[in-house]
Amino acid sequence: MQAIRRILSHALYATALALPLAGGAQAADAQRWDLRDLYATPADWDSAYAALRQRTETLDALKTTLPTSSAAMAEAMAAISDAQRTLGRLYVYASLKADEDLREPRAQERKQQAAQLFGLFSEKTSWLTPAIQALGPERARAFVAAEPVLKARFDLAIEDALRNLPHTLSPEGEALLAATRVVLGQPGSVFEVLSDAELPRPTIKLADGRAVTLSTDAYEKHRQSAVRADRKKVFDGFFGALKKAEGTFGANMTTQVLGDVFTARSRRFKGTLEAALFADNMPPAVYRTLVEQAHAGLPTLHRYLRLRQKMLGIQGPLAYYDNYPPMVLPPKGLVFDVERSKAITLQALAPMGDEYLGLLKRGFAATWTDSHPRPGKASGAYMAGYAYDVHPYVLLNHSDDFQSLSTLAHEWGHAVHTMLSKANQPFDKADYSTFIAESASIANEMLLSDYMVEKAATREEKLYYLTQALESIRTTFFRQVMFAEFQLAIHEEVEQGRPLSGARLSDLYCGLAKRFYGEAEGVMKIDPAYCVEWAYIGHFYNGYYVWQYATSMVGAAEFSSAIRSQGAPARERFVNLLKAGGSDYAYPLYVKAGVDLATAAPYQALMARMNRLLDEFERLAATPRR
Repeated sequence: MQAIRRILSHALYATALALPLAGGAQAADAQRWDLRDLYATPADWDSAYAALRQRTETLDALKTTLPTSSAAMAEAMAAISDAQRTLGRLYVYASLKADEDLREPRAQERKQQAAQLFGLFSEKTSWLTPAIQALGPERARAFVAAEPVLKARFDLAIEDALRNLPHTLSPEGEALLAATRVVLGQPGSVFEVLSDAELPRPTIKLADGRAVTLSTDAYEKHRQSAVRADRKKVFDGFFGALKKAEGTFGANMTTQVLGDVFTARSRRFKGTLEAALFADNMPPAVYRTLVEQAHAGLPTLHRYLRLRQKMLGIQGPLAYYDNYPPMVLPPKGLVFDVERSKAITLQALAPMGDEYLGLLKRGFAATWTDSHPRPGKASGAYMAGYAYDVHPYVLLNHSDDFQSLSTLAHEWGHAVHTMLSKANQPFDKADYSTFIAESASIANEMLLSDYMVEKAATREEKLYYLTQALESIRTTFFRQVMFAEFQLAIHEEVEQGRPLSGARLSDLYCGLAKRFYGEAEGVMKIDPAYCVEWAYIGHFYNGYYVWQYATSMVGAAEFSSAIRSQGAPARERFVNLLKAGGSDYAYPLYVKAGVDLATAAPYQALMARMNRLLDEFERLAATPRR
């Protein structure tokens, strides 16, 4: 039941980001979603919850009947699927209702109830994969061939269970490994306590006389300062504090890596990379090609950094703290309220064709969005699409700027993807991979960016949009690939019997930072004091995670470029990819759509895009103001 784990994991992550907002009155065009399409009243939710909880308690009884015949197997799997389908609807309602106002106790309690029911469902269905495996490949596949329901809805799930057989332990081994999860999950908890609560944070004085205590939020805000001396103070103070705890962070990270290696070896994988990619059936060659092609594209990154150096007026090499101040500020008077953002998004996504735009217009016209910040509302933005029988919902915190416009296009990329998948796949094959999900949303951002540059009224406005697009590639592709290479390197250190420490982790990170940011080429000087940055990245405690977004950006660049140059044929391949949902694994679905992530071509498409953006920026920057 990977879909259940993914939706619960996403929901919990969203909860961690959801903080009360101190904002005042909403904008005049603020929209609120209507949750009555999920449940007419909270009382209806309560009734559905009670009924599903009672039904969930009986799901483990199906264990005895499933192996008896193909019909019995279909009946058992359909019963579990139907419960899962209702569970998703219950959770989406509870989660959205809770995010409307985080101060409302009953809404938060309802969300906890739904999360607990997820746990009960997982417990009562944990026998399913072992039961399929116990049939053996020959008998399980014979059942699928004999029963249309199994073939139409569950063939991929059954094959996935069989695929897991070489990595499944005895019942006793599985129980023992399950018991280690709490212990192996502790490094992430230790990181949060140390980083967010107990690590002493220094206070610095900025050039304007303000005293700033360098929490993570303050660091991320003030590293963007236009005053270079302030940026250096911010980096010196923030990373100086991390450096004092380098040994503690290092011991904690080493424990995380040791746990990953233990789990991979216990499940008979060759290494942690193979283990991490197994669930998505993603070839390790894709990961390694990503890293190789990022290295091949470093001259383009260095070209961008030299442009940054010129625009910031810096003499000599850049410093690491020069990555964050904006090269071009947004021109005054740029306002993108929700209605204007919708109109622009529709115009920008016109190359996606009538079917796509029709779904987008339908969503824009409906009450599926909660658009603006207000006191108590969850922060951030997301699309909630797991309620299969109901349309997707979108949470925004629109602030009428370009970033809000871009976020709207991004989240509605997810929403239209969900609508296309649901319309073309049964529930059991509608849940799609992150690799494809993020390509769907980032492709929207790229088409929007190109449209904004083309339609910008002034030179300054064009330059602003170009810098946003360029910085997105630096952070989402190059920075994330650097993280991915670091994760692979530290796991391979342990797998090959070499020790890790905080100092060793900083040395490995420093080598990568120097390579990516071009120290040998004279582009940027990396201060070794900042190489403890790895200790600030919480994603490193989520396994091989960050690389998915870099890979997705590559897919998005290939698709958006092809749609612009080829028109209908490329658009059809892309839309068909979205319609495929989870009917197959991400890699073969990409290949079918004409993109092979294990080859150089899609990565070269992203570099071609970045160079095109740089060409346009340099041309405009050399043009005198009128």
